[in-house]
Amino acid sequence: MPKWGHASPPPSPLFCADPAPVPFPRPGSRQPEATSLRADGPAAFAGSTRLRAQHRVAPSVWGGLLLLVVAMACFVVLDTTTKVVTTGVPMLMALWVLFLVQALVTGGYVLVARGWGSLKTAHPGLHATRGGLLLVVQLLAFFSLKYLPVGEYTALAMTTPLVVTLLATRFLGEHVSPLRLVLVALGLVSTLVIVRPGSNAIGWAMLLPLALVLFNAAYQLLASKMARTEDAVTTVFYTCSTALLLSSLPLAWVWQPINDLNLWLGLLLMGVAAACGNLFFILAFERAPAATLMPYMYLQIGFGILGGWLMFDHVPDFWALVGMGMVAACGMAGGLLTLYETRARQRELRSPS
Repeated sequence: MPKWGHASPPPSPLFCADPAPVPFPRPGSRQPEATSLRADGPAAFAGSTRLRAQHRVAPSVWGGLLLLVVAMACFVVLDTTTKVVTTGVPMLMALWVLFLVQALVTGGYVLVARGWGSLKTAHPGLHATRGGLLLVVQLLAFFSLKYLPVGEYTALAMTTPLVVTLLATRFLGEHVSPLRLVLVALGLVSTLVIVRPGSNAIGWAMLLPLALVLFNAAYQLLASKMARTEDAVTTVFYTCSTALLLSSLPLAWVWQPINDLNLWLGLLLMGVAAACGNLFFILAFERAPAATLMPYMYLQIGFGILGGWLMFDHVPDFWALVGMGMVAACGMAGGLLTLYETRARQRELRSPS
């Protein structure tokens, strides 16, 4: 959602994932070899002696890549379905169903696969804060998808890690190399190419995903702070549950009867796509290093363009495609830079002093 090699990647704004990558060995890292976004975090629970015992699985780079690609596809299914469903269902109502399904699926997975003990937490207040931030992020995502094409929205949302990188230098004291700052600057310039202020290509609606990026960056920085002591799946469960509780408060005033079976199926598909994408995302980072997977995160932009074309017959114009390509290139370059830096540090640790 930075020095993408030390934190896990950013979670899709429409799914309750754990943290996103922030720049370097920071809280939010999951990979021992590259402490790392959410997802941040999802890929990073190991790497610290203070971490609780985590769910262990056999490493598999190809398995991790396959799970990541499926997760990216799930997120695009979520985005395209959201754009369709929210034309006939109040947004808060759709949001409540989304959180309900995610909380049920994630809670069931936690209890079956990891046991009651994994629900223990020492930071209920931080979970509550994350739940509030998630609610704001999801609302902004819903409104963004109402006015923007799926591909353009996805590309703008994928600049979150760039903002996290900048904020991490200020709030987490992270060091950012000059080359990474260049990539961040180019990535931010690419958002201007997509929205083209003053061109009326997108208009005022461009402010929605930009606000989403800022709130999502705050969400991910908090996630990175919690990742050293909190299990990612457990964090997802508490975050979704908190967001579900908060979104329940105004529900009586926005609830409307739905007589269209297709809308109910769409709401269910949103929740299932979000929950499955979230779990596949976490499982991917449990099997493969964050630095290896992060460059592939930007496949979501391609999936978003495909989803917009299949569902809404929309193809981004030339400059929007250029901007999307710049976002993807900067993100992938950041991931490859992280991989290079991680391997360089490993060689230094192995070499005799």
